[in-house]
Amino acid sequence: MKIYTKTGDKGTTSLFTGTRVPKHHVRIESYGTIDELNSHLGLLRDQDMDEHSKKTLSLIQEKLFTVGSILATEPKKDKRLKIPRISSEDIEFLEQEMDKMNESLPEMTHFILPGGHTTVSYCHIARTVCRRGERMISYLHENEPVPENVLSYINRLSDYLFVLARKLSKDLNAEEVKWIPEKLD
Repeated sequence: MKIYTKTGDKGTTSLFTGTRVPKHHVRIESYGTIDELNSHLGLLRDQDMDEHSKKTLSLIQEKLFTVGSILATEPKKDKRLKIPRISSEDIEFLEQEMDKMNESLPEMTHFILPGGHTTVSYCHIARTVCRRGERMISYLHENEPVPENVLSYINRLSDYLFVLARKLSKDLNAEEVKWIPEKLD
């Protein structure tokens, strides 16, 4: 199979169902952002961290391929997509993982500036790309329905990545820098 097809040379691409749309279509932006997020998670998973977090990130990457496939399929042709969907159990899994990590973390009293260690920074970058993906999917949903669990999963995933960044800071003995704004008189 050739990687190049030349079918996109005029600025259009095909959805899973074969429908051609402009490459800047909100549906393409949505699953393209999820693809970008998946790449950032791969970079994050390649860092020095505990095996449980690596395994969890790998599972999330697989779920993001599901999300991308759903987003690449027009709702009216959804039945042609023969893969499991994002379930409430997938969302609960992220919540349970956050709860476990939070048990060992200090209480948050301020906003935290991203950074402190390269691995933590990669996690924050993934979190912000996830938020952008969420905004794009929400925008798509205004015009064409997106399954509710997809929206919920991506929302919860950005929360998970924030908590993971805090856990990684703790594991790596990186300082969490609190944002304490200057008081004006």
